[in-house]
Amino acid sequence: MKPLRNFLTVLRSPLRWLVPGMGIKRWVGLLLFSGLTTGLGLAYLMINLRIRVSVPPELDLVMLRFLPLWARAILFSVVGVGLMLYAVMRINQTLLEPFVRPGQDISEAVSQYRQRGRGPKIVALGGGTGLSMLLRGLKEHTSNITAIVTVADDGGSSGRLRRALGVLPPGDFRNCIAALSDDEALTTQLFQYRFGTEHHADADQSLGGHSFGNLFITAMANITGSFERALLESSRVLNIRGQVLPSTLRDVTLVGELVEEGDKVSRVEGESQITLAPGAIRRVSLLPENVPAYPGAIRALLDADLIVLGPGSLYTSLLPNLLVADLSAAIRASRAVKVYVCNTATQPGETENYSVLDHLTAIERHTTPGLFPLVLANSNQRGKLHPHLHWVSLDPPVNGQRRMLTADLANDARPWRHDSTKLAQALLNLLVNPQAFAPVSENSFTHSIN
Repeated sequence: MKPLRNFLTVLRSPLRWLVPGMGIKRWVGLLLFSGLTTGLGLAYLMINLRIRVSVPPELDLVMLRFLPLWARAILFSVVGVGLMLYAVMRINQTLLEPFVRPGQDISEAVSQYRQRGRGPKIVALGGGTGLSMLLRGLKEHTSNITAIVTVADDGGSSGRLRRALGVLPPGDFRNCIAALSDDEALTTQLFQYRFGTEHHADADQSLGGHSFGNLFITAMANITGSFERALLESSRVLNIRGQVLPSTLRDVTLVGELVEEGDKVSRVEGESQITLAPGAIRRVSLLPENVPAYPGAIRALLDADLIVLGPGSLYTSLLPNLLVADLSAAIRASRAVKVYVCNTATQPGETENYSVLDHLTAIERHTTPGLFPLVLANSNQRGKLHPHLHWVSLDPPVNGQRRMLTADLANDARPWRHDSTKLAQALLNLLVNPQAFAPVSENSFTHSIN
């Protein structure tokens, strides 16, 4: 039995090329047909030569005349087909080997590529670590991914580059490109590398705190003449699965309206300053208002099968995308399944003491009710959080236009964050499981999709 298992193991890789959907069988069939046509031509030539030229008896063994005619036909056909299939396999290996990671089976890589290419069209809106985490999980299931990223970031390395060079903040774009990279290895680590000031004691300190990816995208924008072209070229460098697009190409500033004790209202400008200012956030807006959306983002939303908002910082990462009126209109007009992924834990300075309903109410206060009729929330609240964090309570956001679905989405090591694999699988289950859309009553507002 062991020799048989070894033989089947060796045979499994070549046979994988014949699995439906690989796009290989049609060309193998064409190759076999061309070989048959060529064989028939050679057969006619041999018959013609045999009539005119007598074959010496010494070649009887070579011509296999000791076998019946039908046996010779089968033998030559089997040998010919086997050699052609082996040649096809070797040609594929030779051509694809430069594009496959060492140790990875080529047929398996092609099969996974085909499967991802037929995956659902998913658009994810957001920014910060939440969006890149989601993309890292989705890319294992589909390559038809579009990440729409906020351009309101003005802190850290991105803010410095934005103020000094007038480019859109590259930080969130860099994280998304790295997350969608086909192989998050050395090149991606280089893209995420951040220069530390401790390494430049005798040199110019201006690089301190900047990441290589931010500088790369900024330099690419200057070389190509546009930020969107820089994103495209940077994506090609890392061979990403999908595309990363800005919500708008305009230079915008996020403005926060905060309520302090005594109902005192203050106005704070700058995404990085809003969460540091005292008071609770009541509303955010963009300055200037009514900026046009990036056309590619609108097309992606209208063509999507699934639109996902979040997870991420509610006021500083998610809402800035929805404040671009054209994007909200495209989401409303799209026939895709639309779901808001609520954070697992509250965020200091933004959503302290918020429940799921509070998150959704804030979104609808800035847009329109029912923009995201489905809310996906984490049901696993057993982990240990930092002292300043609290679980987002699961209350029923159901009013006939919206409903909440629950699943175990928490990261086991860091439960205040989502697990990329769990979240991606839950969203795909939501997309393909028709039972998830069954009507529910207000007495049974949650529906587990595990």
